[in-house]
Amino acid sequence: MSNFVALPGYYKFMFLYLEPLSTIGPIVTCFLSPGTGWFYHELVPSSTPAPTSYSFMDPRAVVAVWQLANCYFLLGMISTLVFRAVRDSLPNNPIAQERILGACFHALAIADVTHIVSTFMALPSDIRFDLANWNAMTHGNITAVVVLFVSRMAWFLGIGRTRYWYGQPEVQRNKNT
Repeated sequence: MSNFVALPGYYKFMFLYLEPLSTIGPIVTCFLSPGTGWFYHELVPSSTPAPTSYSFMDPRAVVAVWQLANCYFLLGMISTLVFRAVRDSLPNNPIAQERILGACFHALAIADVTHIVSTFMALPSDIRFDLANWNAMTHGNITAVVVLFVSRMAWFLGIGRTRYWYGQPEVQRNKNT
């Protein structure tokens, strides 16, 4: 038996590798290349070329963009470090693995929904429903997060995995705690 039965196959790939890796991009983009000005410019699709510096930005906008990038990084670190700690600390306890992952997934699912809604509502009305004119950043903030949210919901539903806590009858869950 695998030592991480609560996060098998697709879910292991998605949440232990792909999601944390994808959250590193914004911090690298902001602090290295192409930079904070580019990141800020790309938050809303535009036909104008992205700037090469952030000198045009108000200092408050710079701080907000850097904090946003840091939030992405934090989410990635939580996934990669907490999930690996669960795997390594509880290799023979699938119920505990699932309960801890479920608590993290609850919080992340709520953040997914609020992130999708806030990004979508902040888009200018002329491009809000024009998916073909969304840029990579908009697809990352909406399309990719929808995929993550659907994957989290599939995990809760037990699709493609054995459930040890979620979806078990209350009597069974109480017996296992």
